[in-house]
This record gives sequence, structure tokens and C-alpha cells, in this order.
Amino acid sequence: MTTATNATTQQHTTRPSAAAKPVRWAADTVAAMREGARLRLDYSARSLWSVDRMIEGIRRESAPYPAVETVLRGFGAYAGEVIVRQTGGEWWASGGDHWVRTPDGHLWDPIEEARRCYTGDGSLRLLCRDATRGTPRR
Repeated sequence: MTTATNATTQQHTTRPSAAAKPVRWAADTVAAMREGARLRLDYSARSLWSVDRMIEGIRRESAPYPAVETVLRGFGAYAGEVIVRQTGGEWWASGGDHWVRTPDGHLWDPIEEARRCYTGDGSLRLLCRDATRGTPRR
């Protein structure tokens, strides 16, 4: 095994402690979507199109926010994990909030973006596109 391979392997096995909760939320969401909705999420940027559609469907059903808050958090964590894997970024946490910091120094809030999707003002797919291009969202 080369040194580069060892460094890459170590980077993926020793995630920052800030990643513990959002990585678990993302994994739980992947499992729940596979079991309940028969939707296979593969941590690709393309899969976020399906997640945006799922959130849109929930919004159209007019579910009260408290009833879907945990689901939205999971979808946001999933999107954040997609960004982390695509960019080599890392999770940051403070005061119970979680963000993704990409290597270019930008902070992204995919959990808040999932909430914005629920109100019709956001897109996890577009957030990922911007994060992987290094373009801050407004």
C-alpha cells in the first residue's frame, strides 16, 4: 500500500467528532428511504434530485413542520455528507448546529437548506452544485 493510499484511508476512518451526528442522521435517512420509500440513495450529487422531490412531496401534503423536522434534518445531513464526499470537506458543529466546511473555506448549511426546501425556497441539489463549484449561495 502506498503512503497516499494510507493517508486517504486514515482520513476517511478518523472523521472529526463534529461529523458523528450528521453522518448517523444521513445513514438513518438512507436506510429509511430504502426500507420505506424504496428509494436508493447512493451519496451521489444526482441522488439529491430525488431528495428535493421527496421534500416537495412532503410539502404538498401540508405536513406540519414539527412532524417533519427530523426527516428534514436527515435529508439535510444526507446532502451535507454528499458535499463532504464530493469535495473532501468536513463537518463543523457549534451550539447544536452542523455545517459543512469545504476545502475552499466556505461554510454550507445543508440542514437549513432542507428546511428551506420544505418552505419552497431551497434546493439540496443546487446547494451541492454550488458547494462543489465553490460558489457561495445567497
